[in-house]
Amino acid sequence: MNIVRNEKLINRNAKIGRWVSFISLIILAGGMYISFRQPENVGLSLSALLLGFVLSQMGIYYTNRWGRSPRPDQELDAALKGFGKRYTLYHYTSPVAHLLVGPVGIWVLIPKPQRGRITYEKNRWRKRGGGILSTYLALFAQEGLGRPTLEISSEINALAKFLRKKLPDQELPPIQAALVFTHPQVEINAENAPAPTLSAKKLKEFLRKVAKETPLPETEIDKINQALQS
Repeated sequence: MNIVRNEKLINRNAKIGRWVSFISLIILAGGMYISFRQPENVGLSLSALLLGFVLSQMGIYYTNRWGRSPRPDQELDAALKGFGKRYTLYHYTSPVAHLLVGPVGIWVLIPKPQRGRITYEKNRWRKRGGGILSTYLALFAQEGLGRPTLEISSEINALAKFLRKKLPDQELPPIQAALVFTHPQVEINAENAPAPTLSAKKLKEFLRKVAKETPLPETEIDKINQALQS
């Protein structure tokens, strides 16, 4: 499998995450100091604490994506290890963060780090369980599940718009998307979800089955790869 990765972007954003996290700690410490030593400056103390919290969340966002190990792109690399040379996995080099192109077609991959039980019921995504640690992470050290349906639609539309500009005279193959939960302690019950929702360990098997049923011709694969790498 070929892997195209924007290392410059990853290194830059990892550095941003470290610096923002460091600055947020200093501001939070300053806010605490003011609250204890200068209680009359309650407005200044609260402003510092609020700013420190906002920056800490920004630092978490950057660190989770580009600073931790393994990063989301590395987890997808591992999940798809063993795919042949007709497959190309793009990380941070297109309008979407993670994109797979090959006999399986065009797939936007959206990794999620949550643990516990993931369900899709009554047109709503929910996360249950995971224990005290999971609750703590969800509140202070990890992004929430968000709104996957909107995220999927936005990613597909952005990629389709990009490819239509690159290949104005070509009929594009369908662009599909999958939610991939990378935590080993995740249970998924989302058969009726609007997009395939599965654990990282089941991703390769799922995609191989899709490729066997409706393979994308090599000529189409080459056109898409040329557009993405031009």
